[in-house]
Order: sequence, then C-alpha cells, then structure tokens
Amino acid sequence: MPQMEQLGLGAAYLFTPRIHGDHRGSFLEWFRADALENEIGHPLDLAQANCSLSARGVLRGVHFADVPPGQAKYVTCVRGAILDVVVDLRVGSPTFGQWEAVRLDDEKRQALYIAEGLGHAFLSLADDTTVVYLCSSSYSPGREHEVNPLDPAIGITWPADVTLQLSPKDQAAPTLAQALESGLLPDYQECLDHYAKLAI
Repeated sequence: MPQMEQLGLGAAYLFTPRIHGDHRGSFLEWFRADALENEIGHPLDLAQANCSLSARGVLRGVHFADVPPGQAKYVTCVRGAILDVVVDLRVGSPTFGQWEAVRLDDEKRQALYIAEGLGHAFLSLADDTTVVYLCSSSYSPGREHEVNPLDPAIGITWPADVTLQLSPKDQAAPTLAQALESGLLPDYQECLDHYAKLAI
C-alpha cells in the first residue's frame, strides 16, 4: 500500500508508492482505488485519462472546473519532472488563495490527488516531461476556467532558473481578484456538500 500524506489545503493528498526493483527494472502501483477511497472517503469515479508532454519551462494552469460536478484529478509524472501546484480557490475556505507545491518525477514516482474546487497547475522541469492523470469528469469547455498562475496576489514561487512558457489562454487568465469578482470561483460550502454526496 502507498504512503499517504494530506497537504495543508485539506483536499489534496500526496501518494508515495512502494517501488519494487531488481536487475530487470522496477514495478510499482501508481494508483490504488481502495487506498484512495480509504483516504478521501469516496471512490474516484474515472471518466477520463489524460497524457501531457511538455518541454522544460512549459507552465500549464491554474485550471479548475465548476462545482458541481467539478473535476478531481490524480496526477503523476512518468517521465522527467514537474513542480505540481495546488491552489485553494474555494471561496470561504480557511485556506482560500493559498497554494502548495510538490515535485513529481520519474524517480520517486509519487502521485497527487486534487479534489474538486481546487486549482491545479504544473511546471515542466525537464524536456519531454510526460504527465498522466485520471479525472473524475470529462472535459467540458463551458465548465472549465483558469486563474493566472503569475498573479502576485497568489504569489506562487516558480523556480528562478526556468524560463516560463504559457499558452495565450493562460497568459490572459484573470487574476484571483478578477475571478472572484466575476463569480467564477467555486464556493467552499458547495464543495463540502459535493464531497459529502460522493461519500454516500
């Protein structure tokens, strides 16, 4: 069974697998439905699996989806390395606007679970970095939103030695304050209610 550590934002968990290796190579379980369910209190409904390839410096996010249904993610890096960032975008949350970052790479083989309502971004730290992630709902353009990952009010500390490359959409994303003012951000209590329904 993997080791599980809850991040300070409360709805994100870091999973560290047991890697079994010998002269032939290695084997690990990067996802265990039973272990995840025991930790978060409900199963992860798998609706979509994504694979992202990125050059060094590519920054994707901060992305989130309307809740309900939202989109929970289970993310791992199978080649290269990323700085994976979670931002609490749930209005009314005790940790609203705060962020946490973990390194995911092809050595430790850790995975990160990110609940609905949290924002997600990652920065590729190496060329040909490959990230795969499981999603609880399918992509729906009308429900998907973004917050600018360079917003100083959030204050994410990106590595100084990496030249950031953002998509035009992420460059033009609203700040946290703008997203809040426009009513885009998920409500904390609605997220808690959604988590509770998933546990029934």
